[in-house]
Amino acid sequence: MRLLPWIPIALLPALLYLYFTSPSFIPLTYTNFIEKEKSYENICDYSNGTWIHDKKGPLYNDTICRKIKIKQSQNCIINGRPDSDYLYWRWKPSQCNLPRFEPLTFLQLIKNKNVAFVGDSLARNQIESLLCMLATSSTPKRVKHKGSRRWHFASYNANLSFYWSSFLVQGIQRSDSPEKGSKYNTMYLDHVNERWARDIDEMDLIVLSFGHWFLVPSVYYEGDSVIGCLNCTGLNYNEIGFYGPLRKALRTSLNSIVERKAAKGNRIDVIVETISPSHFAGDWDKGGTCSKSTPYSEGEKKLEGTDAEIRKIELEEVENAKAYSKQFGGFRLEALDITKLALLRPDGHPGAYMNPFPFANGVKEHVQNDCVHWCLPGPIDTWNEILLEMMKKWKEKPRSEGFLLSF
Repeated sequence: MRLLPWIPIALLPALLYLYFTSPSFIPLTYTNFIEKEKSYENICDYSNGTWIHDKKGPLYNDTICRKIKIKQSQNCIINGRPDSDYLYWRWKPSQCNLPRFEPLTFLQLIKNKNVAFVGDSLARNQIESLLCMLATSSTPKRVKHKGSRRWHFASYNANLSFYWSSFLVQGIQRSDSPEKGSKYNTMYLDHVNERWARDIDEMDLIVLSFGHWFLVPSVYYEGDSVIGCLNCTGLNYNEIGFYGPLRKALRTSLNSIVERKAAKGNRIDVIVETISPSHFAGDWDKGGTCSKSTPYSEGEKKLEGTDAEIRKIELEEVENAKAYSKQFGGFRLEALDITKLALLRPDGHPGAYMNPFPFANGVKEHVQNDCVHWCLPGPIDTWNEILLEMMKKWKEKPRSEGFLLSF
């Protein structure tokens, strides 16, 4: 039977009704939004994986690091470390690949920005690693700045700064010499350290890295009152350990960042780096060493004890800060979880080569070892590779303040 020409026109309303009411119909703009969100959900978990051998080796060498004038105790090659196998391992996450560091990409992402590393000597260790990596493409100039060590990349109008703040909050570090000061740390857990906090309003990205200074004898204050102490034999204070004070110090610091930036209506990105384990065989101050020359294999070493608990606290406080910051908007807070991958690299510390040629005059009975910090080049370069991947994801997905959907 021949269909009359007017039938398709007559059926058009019905066809449109079926099309728009079908469960499979999703407007194009909304479909794009959903697919985009799915791509962000597939973010790699860089904290789980294994170290695999890599013939390429590090991105930079000790000569580049000397131009930056890094702390010599981390320049293991210059100090005469004879083995080099520790340089030829790469971190392989379980679910994805971790790309090699791209200096130009990192510099483009920090163009016209101020990036601050805040914390203890491991924060300094990491920024020096980052500077060595970036110097393969662009050599920074050291510039004067009150309160921090600062490097300026003129071509990108970008600054990298390191603020020494071993507790993040206000405090006084203990002294190993009683005649020079107290043998206890003094910490004011409800007062952020203004040495770095006074510059919060000019910071675009803050990387917080701390923890090890909480493991030594300390006295803790809130307000003007002592709330307890750690290993303070002879003092009439309650022993409260260090987990609670560490949590309070991090919470005070994160809340201060959120509140001070919010007061000025400024955006900021914050990264909390989880604890980097030490690898002393024995006590650090009683001849402890770290002589293992290869990484631990998968399953050979478990994350437990103090390192596991500190990491747990840090991850929990990042989530608490995320919840708190939602009322202000314009904040991105994430954890750079390196604890597990650092735990597997006992071979990456300076060890005896924290000092130049420690065995030049023969093997001594006791040689000081550094089993906390990391050789440069070395495993800590991986921290910055992960940092770059986090920043690249942030670039793809702007701060979430709600999405406007067009239908």
